[in-house]
Amino acid sequence: MAVTIKELSAACGLSVSTVSKALNDYPDVSSETRALVRATAERLGYRPSALARGLKIGRTFNLGVLFDTEDGGLTHNYFSPVLEAFKSEAERRGYDIAFITHHLGSSPMTYLEHCLYRNVDGVCIVCSKFEEPEVVELVSGPLPVVTVDHVFHGHSCVESENRQGMTALTQHILSMGHRRVAYIQGNSASVTAVRLTSFLRTMHEAGIEVPEDYLVHSIYHNPAAARAATEQLLALPERPTCIIMSDDYAALGGMEAIRAHGLRIPEDISVAGYDGVPLLQMCRPKLTTVAQDTAAIGAAAARKLVHLIEQPRTTFQETVSIPCRLIPGETVGPAPKGA
Repeated sequence: MAVTIKELSAACGLSVSTVSKALNDYPDVSSETRALVRATAERLGYRPSALARGLKIGRTFNLGVLFDTEDGGLTHNYFSPVLEAFKSEAERRGYDIAFITHHLGSSPMTYLEHCLYRNVDGVCIVCSKFEEPEVVELVSGPLPVVTVDHVFHGHSCVESENRQGMTALTQHILSMGHRRVAYIQGNSASVTAVRLTSFLRTMHEAGIEVPEDYLVHSIYHNPAAARAATEQLLALPERPTCIIMSDDYAALGGMEAIRAHGLRIPEDISVAGYDGVPLLQMCRPKLTTVAQDTAAIGAAAARKLVHLIEQPRTTFQETVSIPCRLIPGETVGPAPKGA
C-alpha cells in the first residue's frame, strides 16, 4: 500500500503541517527539516497525491497525444518507437499520457474539445492529417502544443533531419556510379516535400536532372503500392539503375517486383529504403537505408512539451532537428556497366 503523509509525519516525528511545508519548499521550514523529510520520504517510498499536487499548482500532469491510427496504428515501425520514447520521458518527468480521439464513448467531439474535457496540460501531435480543420483548431487553441515532423508557424516541432538524411543517401548512391536514379514518394506531406527536394537538389548539384517519369507517387508503409510503383518504373524504355523507396517497409514490395522480373539486387538494379527499421536490417541482402533516431525524437518531444507547460515564459517556440544516420547496407551496389 502507498505510504500516507500521516505515516511519513510519524516516521519523521513531525506534524503533518510541517511535513507538507517541507515537501513544498515553504520558507519557514529549515533546510535541515526539509532534508530529513525528503530522506525519509525516499526511504519509505512516499509519493505525494497527484490530485493534491495538481490542485496546488493548477496542473493535471496529463499530456494529450494525437495519433492517427489509420496509418498503421501503434505497431507502425516509425511512430511506435517515437511514442514509446515520448511515454518513457513523460513518465520520468511525472506525467501520464492520454490519447486524443474524435469520441468519448458514443459522444462525438473535436480534438480540442476532447483535450479540454480530459483537462490535459499540453498536447503532442505525433501522426495526423495536419491540414485538417480540427487539427488546425487544436494547434491554434489555448494549450501548449508540440508536433512531430510537421512545422506550424509559431509552434514547436521536433523533426527528423530529413534533408540531411536524404542528401547523404543520394550522395552514397551517386558515389556508386549511379546516374539513373528514381524516387518513389510517399503520401503528400511536409516530410515528403523535404525529402523530394533534397533528392532533386543533390542530383542537380551532381549535374543530373531527374526525368519526371522517375518520380512516382505512392503510399508510405504500403508494400503493395510500392510494388505497383516499381512495376511502373521497370516498364520504362530506359529503366533506372537505382530506386529509392518511400520507406523500409514499402521497399519489401519494391524488391518483390524487381525479383519477379528476374532481376538481381544489387547486381542488376539497386534499392534503398528510409527509416532504418531494425528488424528489416536482419534481411539479406542488408537494406541500404537512413536510420531515424526515433528514441531521440520521442524524448525530445516530451521534454519540449513539459518545458512549454512548466516554463512558458522562458521556453522558445522552435524546431528541434534530430540527425539521421546513413546505413550503407548491401542493396546499393555499383551501377551496371554501360549504365
